[in-house]
Amino acid sequence: MTWDGDYFMNKDRITVRVEDDFDPGKICASGQCFRASEENGDFRFITKDRVLRIRPVSEDGRGVTCEADCSRSEWEEIWVPYFDLRRNYSAIRASVPQEDRFMRRAAESGRGIRILRQDPFETTISFIVSQRKNIPAIRRAVELLAERYGGRKQTEDGTVCLFPEPQALARVSEEELHRACGLGYRAPYVRCAALMVSEGRIDPGAASGLSDGELIDYFRRIKGVGEKVARCIALFAYGRTGVVPVDTWIARVMEEEYGGRDPFARFPENAGIFQQYAFYYAQHERGLRTGGKP
Repeated sequence: MTWDGDYFMNKDRITVRVEDDFDPGKICASGQCFRASEENGDFRFITKDRVLRIRPVSEDGRGVTCEADCSRSEWEEIWVPYFDLRRNYSAIRASVPQEDRFMRRAAESGRGIRILRQDPFETTISFIVSQRKNIPAIRRAVELLAERYGGRKQTEDGTVCLFPEPQALARVSEEELHRACGLGYRAPYVRCAALMVSEGRIDPGAASGLSDGELIDYFRRIKGVGEKVARCIALFAYGRTGVVPVDTWIARVMEEEYGGRDPFARFPENAGIFQQYAFYYAQHERGLRTGGKP
């Protein structure tokens, strides 16, 4: 990956050139992150105590130029890994066999989506919350957790609520989590995860050295974390792009488009990336909610 024309507009803002697929709007809408947002063409991403505003300003057939409100060192240290910018997604899209017409359409529809490397604790809590909720409800619940129990960071645009640390969330009762954040039956699962991480029984840092299967099994030790949620953690927090979470949307794609077969197995190292393309396409363009064909 190359960076053409990086320069400082002032001490806190740079222009970056991404020579590959990169669409912040599609990333926000891809279902992998719940606190990313858009306002007047600016996209906001938060990871730990870092907040980024980024605005695409031009695009051509080779890549995208963006303005980002961070220093060059922060961009390279934090946001290049966060957006997985060292991986060539255009080459991955081009690897779909010609005869796989659905996946070719899905990959083109999802062009610009990248697999984020999110904070493992936030990802764990977010996907525990995601069970049996739609995306707007998940966003609201995760935002309430940050507003009520997280730290604060002052930015040019005002105060941003950070996601709570495990110790802070572990101090909250199940009753309060349910009442204040609308977590319902998920409240004890959220508290269990916070307790296990704060007490060191789950160590997200140490888990990065595990194999894909070991990583999934490790997070399944948390009450309320099943196979799908553990796979989401592996993919969206640890960048394990060979892992495919199967929810109702992906199960429907497999059934309706592939006769119940697994279409992702032919892309062993990039299966999770194609899962995101298929998920985005099914949600935004195919009408698979009712099994309809366009």
